[in-house]
Amino acid sequence: MEIVSELSLQEKLHILADAAKYDVACTSSGVDRKGKQGYLGNSAAAGICHSFSSDGRCISLLKILFTNHCEYDCKYCQNRASNDVARAAFTPREVCELTIEFYKRNYIEGLFLSSGVWKNPAYTMERICETLFLLRGEYRFNGYIHVKAIPGAPDDLLAAAGYLADRMSVNLELPTEEGMRRLTPNKNHRMILQPMRKTAQTIAEHRLAIGKDALLERSAGSRYLADSIFSGRQIETRGSAQRTEPGGPGTAALGMSDAGTAGLATISSGMKKRAAFHEMDMPADGVYGLPAALRRRDLHRPFVPAGQSTQMIIGATPETDYHLLKTTQHLYQDYDLKRVFFSAYVPLNEDAALPSPDTPVPLLREHRLYQADWLLRFYGFRADELLSEERPNFHEQLDPKCDWALRHLELFPVEVNRADYAMILRVPGVGPKSAMRIVQARRHGTLDFEHLKKMGVVLKRAHYFITCSGKMMYRTPVEEGYITRQLIGMDERQNWQIAHRDGGKYRQMSLFADFGIHT
Repeated sequence: MEIVSELSLQEKLHILADAAKYDVACTSSGVDRKGKQGYLGNSAAAGICHSFSSDGRCISLLKILFTNHCEYDCKYCQNRASNDVARAAFTPREVCELTIEFYKRNYIEGLFLSSGVWKNPAYTMERICETLFLLRGEYRFNGYIHVKAIPGAPDDLLAAAGYLADRMSVNLELPTEEGMRRLTPNKNHRMILQPMRKTAQTIAEHRLAIGKDALLERSAGSRYLADSIFSGRQIETRGSAQRTEPGGPGTAALGMSDAGTAGLATISSGMKKRAAFHEMDMPADGVYGLPAALRRRDLHRPFVPAGQSTQMIIGATPETDYHLLKTTQHLYQDYDLKRVFFSAYVPLNEDAALPSPDTPVPLLREHRLYQADWLLRFYGFRADELLSEERPNFHEQLDPKCDWALRHLELFPVEVNRADYAMILRVPGVGPKSAMRIVQARRHGTLDFEHLKKMGVVLKRAHYFITCSGKMMYRTPVEEGYITRQLIGMDERQNWQIAHRDGGKYRQMSLFADFGIHT
C-alpha cells in the first residue's frame, strides 16, 4: 500500500506508535548527560523514568516508527511489503514537535525512533539523521535518544546518527543465516554485522581519543564475559577493540584534537545532498569518522555514549536456547554490545515458513532467556555451562540458575562460611551484592541463616544449596527430582502469570487512553 499523505498528525501517531510496539525498547539508561542552560531535557539517570508496562517494556520513551512503509518483505513482520495495512510517514519536523510536546507534558523522557525501509536504506537513514539534527540543533533537545540504524545505509549517515543519538542498535532479528534466508529475503547477516562492528570499533576509538581506556570503559556485560570471575581466566574475545597508544593509527582515525568535539547543525533542504557529511573521514580500518559539520563546533558529543544493542526474535525459527545464548555471548564478546534483547515471536502473518497462527507466544521462554542473559553479564556464566548440545533448552518452569544448579548437584551444598565469592555467587537466591556481603561479613564472625536473610539472600531458593557451619536450614535431600518439584511448585503462579500476561498478547501503553485523551 502507498503512504496516505492526507492523514493528520494524530492519525499518523496512532498508526506509527502501534506499528512500533514489537520493537523492544527498555533501554533508557547508560548515559548521564546533565541538563544544560539553553537546552531542553537531560539524560541523567534520575531523568529517565524507568516505568514498565505489564509485559516488561519500558514506557518512558516516545516509541514510534518514522514510517511503517517498507520495501522489504520479512515474513514475520506486520509491516512487510506484501501486507495490506494502513501506511503512514512522519516528516522530520513532526517527529521533533511530537517529542518536544510530549516531553513538556512529562509523558516521556526521551525518544525511541525506528523505521521501515522507505525507498531504500540510504533515503530512510537520511530522513532519520535530518530528524536528529533538527531535534538536537533547532529544538535544542538534550534528552535521551535511541535510534535504530537501517542495515545497508551508507557509513556516513550511520556515523552521523551515532554522534547525535545516545544509543544505536541494528536488529539481528534471527541468529542464523539459514533462518534469514527463509524469512528475510532482503537481508543477510553481513549487512547487519558490518555496521555493528564498525560502531563497536568507533566507540572504542573515541574513548581512546579522549583519554579513556577502551577496555575499562566497556559495558558490564562484556567485561564479565572478557574476564570470567568463575574461571579466573581471560576469555578469548576475537574482534574486541585493541589497546592503542595515543597518536597511533586508531586514534588518528578520529583525530586526537577534535575527536571528542562535536556540534549541532541545522541541515536545510532535507539534507538532500548530505552536504554535512562530504568531508567524512573513512579510514581503512572501517572506523567511523566525525562528520565535518560536527567537527566545526566546540560542543563535546561522544559517539553512541550509551552503547549499542540488538534484538533477536524468539520462536519464529527452530533455533534452540543454546544456539541463541551462544549467539548472544558472541555478540557481547566480539561486538561489545550493551544489551541483547529478546522478542517473543507474535504470530501475525500466515506463511508456510512460519509457525501456525495459533502458536502461543513464547513469553515464558523469552523470560528465561533474559534471565540467562543476566547470568552471562553479571554472574560470570558462559553459554556452554548453562546449556549444551545434549541439553539445548532451559526447563521453562525453572529459572536458568536453578536449572544449572540442579544439573550440577555434585557442587552442592556450598558452605557459605568457607566458599569463595565466585562459588557463592552461583548459588540460586544469591546475587552479586549479597555474595559480597557474605564474603565481607564472615571475616568478623560465623554466619547463620538469619544473617543471610538480613543480607538479602532469598532463602526459599538458596536453602537447598547451602550450609551454615555444616548444617542445612532444613533436613531436605539433595536430590534433583525432589528439589525440582519444590522449586516448580514455588514458582508455579508466577510462571503462569508470565506465560499468560495480557492474554498472551503484546500491548504497550496508549499515549491517548491512559491520559484521558479521546479521539
